[in-house]
Amino acid sequence: MDIREEALKMRRKAHGLLEIRAKVPLATRTDLSIAYTPGVAEPCKDIKADPDLSFELTCRGNMVGIVTDGTRVLGLGDIGPVAAMPVMEGKALLFKTFGDVDAIPICLDDKDPEKFIETVKRLEPTFGGINLEDISSPKCYDIEDTLIEQMNIPVFHDDQHGTAIAALATVLGGLRLVRKDLATARIVMNGAGAAGSAIGRLLVNAGAKNLIMVDMAGALYDGMPGLNRVQAQLAQMTNPGKLTGKLPEIARGADVLIGASGPGVFTKDIVGSLAKDSIVLGMANPVPEIMYPDAKEAGARVVGTGRSDAPNQTNNVTVFPGIFRGALDVRARKINEEMKLAAAYAIAELLPEKELRDDFVVVDAFDPRVAPAVAAAVAKVAIETDVARVKIDPEVVRERAAARIGR
Repeated sequence: MDIREEALKMRRKAHGLLEIRAKVPLATRTDLSIAYTPGVAEPCKDIKADPDLSFELTCRGNMVGIVTDGTRVLGLGDIGPVAAMPVMEGKALLFKTFGDVDAIPICLDDKDPEKFIETVKRLEPTFGGINLEDISSPKCYDIEDTLIEQMNIPVFHDDQHGTAIAALATVLGGLRLVRKDLATARIVMNGAGAAGSAIGRLLVNAGAKNLIMVDMAGALYDGMPGLNRVQAQLAQMTNPGKLTGKLPEIARGADVLIGASGPGVFTKDIVGSLAKDSIVLGMANPVPEIMYPDAKEAGARVVGTGRSDAPNQTNNVTVFPGIFRGALDVRARKINEEMKLAAAYAIAELLPEKELRDDFVVVDAFDPRVAPAVAAAVAKVAIETDVARVKIDPEVVRERAAARIGR
């Protein structure tokens, strides 16, 4: 299959991937009177009295804005907002297919983070949540942090947190298979950009005690010059021995090696130097740090990548549909760290220990249990941590999600 030709053919034939359809009939004057004037005034008046009714009486309750400035799109870099539109449109398709979440692509033609923030804030009355996408670092940190603080709906930078949740789920499955513990395993995270930093933070929050972050300058350590604020915080929480050196030296003897860096960075020599029963996770897309067959040949026990043509695919498509499904169902005000951890454990625990294999330590995105399980776990923790506007039995959330998705 010629992927380029097929991708263009699909979009040219359909004129894109999305359309808007009505949920209710509009065939008679009565229909028109109820859906629009004069009937439309009634929900307006009720929402004016209680704005939270907008989640119940309008499409807002199931609507997410996918917002980008096109400055860090896939592996293509700063291609701009117009060229980023196919990715945002594809993301909306995944939201609908895997989570029955209605998502609208919003490509902003401005690289100024302050203008970006102000624009997204003004969109709050329209959406139940905001998914930030393909924004360059380090400005993506400030954008997300400010929006989380100033908005009263979930704001979630999927390139950071969706990737981190997916990675943690795979690592947990791999560690269960090889019977090693997250707290004591020696873990090396190569890449300290948006995705790598988020993976590092989530690993620490999950209980990893022996994690070393590595970037092009070498191992991050407390007090290292040239770090951004997120990297500096991570350096304080990781690398307890303050080791220095480049990846080949730091990776030697590691139990887990994760990459959110670039293609071909993990050589066979590096993988061969890891500990027995090692776990290698290459998250660079579309070409990972090392291809699955090469990592296995070099001696890794468990290998995962973001690719769909190899075992143990680690992709945030298993994450964001269920995260937002659960958050929307309880009308959450934010997605907090506890909810992210709950999502990772929900994905990891779908595989019972007896089903774990070298080539199967994490469930596939097409597994019908994934989004409902994530939604239920996220809803439960949202209620427990007081960020939910409404309280719903998590099992009801799971059942509704399964029914809505029809999978």
